[in-house]
Amino acid sequence: MGTETFRFRANDDGEPSNSAGQPIYGQLLAHDVSNVLIVVVRYFGGVKLGVGGLVSAYKIGAQFSLAAATIVERIICVQFKLVFDYPHMNKVMRIIKENKLEIITQKMELNCEYTLSVRKSEALKIQQLYLGLRCLTITEIED
Repeated sequence: MGTETFRFRANDDGEPSNSAGQPIYGQLLAHDVSNVLIVVVRYFGGVKLGVGGLVSAYKIGAQFSLAAATIVERIICVQFKLVFDYPHMNKVMRIIKENKLEIITQKMELNCEYTLSVRKSEALKIQQLYLGLRCLTITEIED
């Protein structure tokens, strides 16, 4: 899975069709995780499990792995650079304070230059707020 376009790959690697990859992928969906790789290794112990037993074994293996894992939530942010003149400082700061934005850098010379960190889910809204001021330039900083 991913953050913007959801892509996944499930592989049965020689097991009967949909008996390994899909049950593991189902556990990833159930735990609502993305950007993760999970590998379940099964050793043949002399007992044939059948398709139902394989599905259960892979599903439970993935379930136990995810239950034991430390899931870390990451907030995806984008950065914007604002350039404006000093008389517009109050307008700019009001938006920063009202939306609890993080100032990464600030440079105060002939004009003001701020770099802001904004949650990706809020980026369009914040960009529109600043564009509405019509007193500054705003550019998104690419990674």
